[in-house]
Amino acid sequence: MGALEQFFALDEHDTDVRTEILAGLTTFLTMSYIVVVNPAILSAAISVEGRTTGQTIQMLAVVTIITAAVATLVMALYANRPFAQAPGLGLNAFFAFTVVIGLGVPWQTALAAVVVEGVLFIVLTAVGAREYIIKLFPEPVKFAVGAGIGLFLAIIGLEAMHVVASDPATFIQFNPVFATDPIAIISVIGLFVTFGLYAADVRGSIVIGIVFTTLASYAADALGYTAADPTVPALDGVALYTPASLTGTTDVVYSAAGYDITPLVGAFVSGLGNVDALGFSLIVFTFFFVDFFDTAGTLTGVSQIAGFLDEDGNLPDIDRPLMADAVGTTVGGIIGTSTVTTYIESSAGVEEGGRTGLTALVVALLFLASLALVPLAAAVPLHASHIALVVVAVLMLSNITDIDWSDLSHSVPAGLTMFIMPFTYSISYGIAAGIISYPIIKAAQGEFRKVHAGQWVLAGAFVFYFFVRTSGLLQGAL
Repeated sequence: MGALEQFFALDEHDTDVRTEILAGLTTFLTMSYIVVVNPAILSAAISVEGRTTGQTIQMLAVVTIITAAVATLVMALYANRPFAQAPGLGLNAFFAFTVVIGLGVPWQTALAAVVVEGVLFIVLTAVGAREYIIKLFPEPVKFAVGAGIGLFLAIIGLEAMHVVASDPATFIQFNPVFATDPIAIISVIGLFVTFGLYAADVRGSIVIGIVFTTLASYAADALGYTAADPTVPALDGVALYTPASLTGTTDVVYSAAGYDITPLVGAFVSGLGNVDALGFSLIVFTFFFVDFFDTAGTLTGVSQIAGFLDEDGNLPDIDRPLMADAVGTTVGGIIGTSTVTTYIESSAGVEEGGRTGLTALVVALLFLASLALVPLAAAVPLHASHIALVVVAVLMLSNITDIDWSDLSHSVPAGLTMFIMPFTYSISYGIAAGIISYPIIKAAQGEFRKVHAGQWVLAGAFVFYFFVRTSGLLQGAL
């Protein structure tokens, strides 16, 4: 173990091999759902000649696993940070449903846009441009990102746990069939078991909570219980998070054709031919913008709870995890998946004590192991893994004490950053709200000169992004 301790500087980060392994396992269990979810989303847009839909889904799962492993391995060995990476949710949906299906862009061209975005990230990271832009984030935004991500994690977790449901009038409400929904009941019991273990200072409390909830769910399934029936009268017009099952995906079987990903590898090359310059540029811009600020927000928020940030709210040597993100996105596009990003689920491992790249190395190795043992990644029910998100969400709210609430130029951007993240389901939108509001409030206070010119430029760039994203310009260009 001496070599690991020396390479990852465990003593310097006040951690040990056991803690790092436990943290890596926690992060993996919390984000392993991506192995099933990403292929399910991308398969709606990607079809491969000569392959069945099932084989295509298997290919995409293999690509997802390889991409997550490679990107996280770079994070571990180059950046020495406990952050895990994989194809990002939201961006994969934009890839599949907006770009390919909605705009009619060939999936190969969409992959080409991902590769171009990744190469741009590599170049900008190498010259220090990404780090410079992140340092322009106003201080209240940096300090609010952690709490905002906490609220975002909370709503994601509570939805998967069936504690909350949609409502036609109020958009969100308490699950109206909670008392008869085994997923909701088991999830809440698992959540309080986890909180109790954490409060008792039991090491590995989050992993134990996930395993407990998983076993309880399988036991309930064996006894004949099922998820709430969406057709019951009490759910008229109300939707619970779907797909929902007491058990994980236990019927995933890979055929030899499923492991053959050659039709996807390099498919982006054909997508570079005969592209419309304006339309392609807008697609790249959208991928670029969302991924840039999602990654920046996640790195800042998770680093805050890990104690990595300096007194100005900056992450030292942030260029290294940014480069890992850039390499991951480029590799992902080359072998056939959408944009890679740093996962907010990394916060679960950080809360278990993960402080170095050894945590990320464990995650990468577990992803590689799941190539041969797919049930390892797919058999944990979503609601069981997502109780970890609610636990971490509560702990991340402590970060709001760093904000100067008596100064409106701090409280307004910070408050908007925190509110917008969960209500728009987007880290980057929350950051946008904070960045746009900061110079406006400063100017209104008569402190126009204290606003850096770059912060005005960032605010303008976000306004332009929202125009491109919501005005129909992207559809018109194609």
